[in-house]
Amino acid sequence: MLKTKTKTKKFVTADFSKTAFRVFYMAVFFAFPALLFSCSHGEVHPDNIMLQNSKAGNPKVDSYNLRIAAKAVHDAVNGPSDYRIGPEDLLEISVFQVKEMSNTVRVSGNGYIGLPLAGRIKAGGQTVSGLEDLVAKKLGHYLQKPTVSVFIKEYRSQPISVLGAVKTPKVYYATGSTHLLDVLSMAGGLSPTAGNVCIVEKVSTDGRTGHKTVIDLGRLLSKGDTRLDIPLEAGDIVNVPEGGVFFIDGGVKSPGSYPIKGTTTLTQAITMAKGLEFEAIKNGIKIYRDDGKPKREVIPVKYSQILNGKRPDITLQDRDIIVVPRNGFKAILKGISTSLTFGAFNVGKYSFY
Repeated sequence: MLKTKTKTKKFVTADFSKTAFRVFYMAVFFAFPALLFSCSHGEVHPDNIMLQNSKAGNPKVDSYNLRIAAKAVHDAVNGPSDYRIGPEDLLEISVFQVKEMSNTVRVSGNGYIGLPLAGRIKAGGQTVSGLEDLVAKKLGHYLQKPTVSVFIKEYRSQPISVLGAVKTPKVYYATGSTHLLDVLSMAGGLSPTAGNVCIVEKVSTDGRTGHKTVIDLGRLLSKGDTRLDIPLEAGDIVNVPEGGVFFIDGGVKSPGSYPIKGTTTLTQAITMAKGLEFEAIKNGIKIYRDDGKPKREVIPVKYSQILNGKRPDITLQDRDIIVVPRNGFKAILKGISTSLTFGAFNVGKYSFY
């Protein structure tokens, strides 16, 4: 009886060991070619990084654009009721049940319009409702309680130029009381390459540029400092300079393009990319730098020495490309370790880090 139990126990142990070995063998058999292929074909070329990630979004700019869009929706709902009519605006004026009195007129450079019976009227500086009352008063000499409607067909009185890193840079014609966020919304928001500041430049009547105001977009859009949403006037120029950007690819957890804020170092860049992967080769990192020559300058990096304080950290420049190579064998071990994990149990007692 005792011998039978012993034999049964040995048989079960041997059977399980055979099953485990078969599972391990099958996992390696199927996983190894795929991992080897991915490792041998995973070499990163700096030109491909630029092409691939130049289209990538900037998370911070995306959050800025959400706030700009929210402002646009708010303004669309509330409407420009406080808009003051100005030179070159095109007005559509109609009188209820008197078609002959309906006219489409453009406001002159000095702010006047001319209407039959009503004569010459100062429209510049008036709100829509104010002009309706003024025209009705003028026509009251000829009609009994006329009902006048004024519709602004074209806004031309507040041209504001929007330049730089916005989605649609051009001259916009503002409506109503116009602020910085209004024109950024008209321009479709910021482009992914936008920096952290915006410059508002005043232009005098003779076309000369004057006072410049630098706006911190981070304070305005991230921290909600509405004092920086400054009012704009006709002729103002809004310029959003492009910010610096670097690209990182290879053995990092979150490859892509990232903005350079002030002074950004290599260690900070790797942190922004959520750190190195298990299979990353620390001392094989290279920085490809555009120095104006046909081929980029290649800067080899001993990252372990930077971490140990034996070498100074490297300050990144605009459009630097960081390539972090992978160790193919470590990638295979990582893939096998992942492949051998099942829902009920793990085959083997070792983990690789």
